[in-house]
Amino acid sequence: MFCVKDMPLQADPEFIALCLQTDTATIGHRLQDGFLDRNIRPVLGTGTIVGTAITLCLPAQDATLIHYAAGKMRPGDVLIIDRGGNDHFACIGGTVAVALQVAGCIGAIVDGPITDPDELKEVGFPVWSRGISAITCRNQGLGGSMNVPISCGGVVVNPGDVVFADNCGVVVLREKETQENVEWAVEFSSNDRKNWERVRNGEKIADISGATELVEANMSETSQIST
Repeated sequence: MFCVKDMPLQADPEFIALCLQTDTATIGHRLQDGFLDRNIRPVLGTGTIVGTAITLCLPAQDATLIHYAAGKMRPGDVLIIDRGGNDHFACIGGTVAVALQVAGCIGAIVDGPITDPDELKEVGFPVWSRGISAITCRNQGLGGSMNVPISCGGVVVNPGDVVFADNCGVVVLREKETQENVEWAVEFSSNDRKNWERVRNGEKIADISGATELVEANMSETSQIST
């Protein structure tokens, strides 16, 4: 059986624009929750995407629902797929990528393998996955769910969440809960670039970050540096 829920409201364009001023690694300085398993990696170094999560749960070798979903995607959506622990069958290849791209989907996150990496590169469709497989899914009509809460990379993803993916990884954000943290990351990104120049001009990173003060204030007597 198939379970298909309504398409979620799309993310606020201003929040998406804010995210694009930073990166997932900088958000990782502030947050620990919401990051997918680091083994879900960009295929061929695919750059950065930020968009609205459209969730799928696909069973075993069945690709039926992803073909259906391709016809429902909207510009700015990100398809994020729970494979139920299956690490054998690839559910996205060149033709599916073209269908998703034509619909306006800006990328896909797969908790499992994909196929046709050369075709994905040719198409220019960003995908994050657990790797490559030559064994592909088929239209078997077994079932699956669309736009329901799923688990992807150890993270609960709700339809309508914001998916932020780049070459460092993937994080799932909820606008109202994470707005302040993303704003912090944007400011941190700006200051971090300034710190590059400070280090190049002779300052020590430990002095800039406060590490020197922390170490010397908490150093045991037996490890005191002699002068």
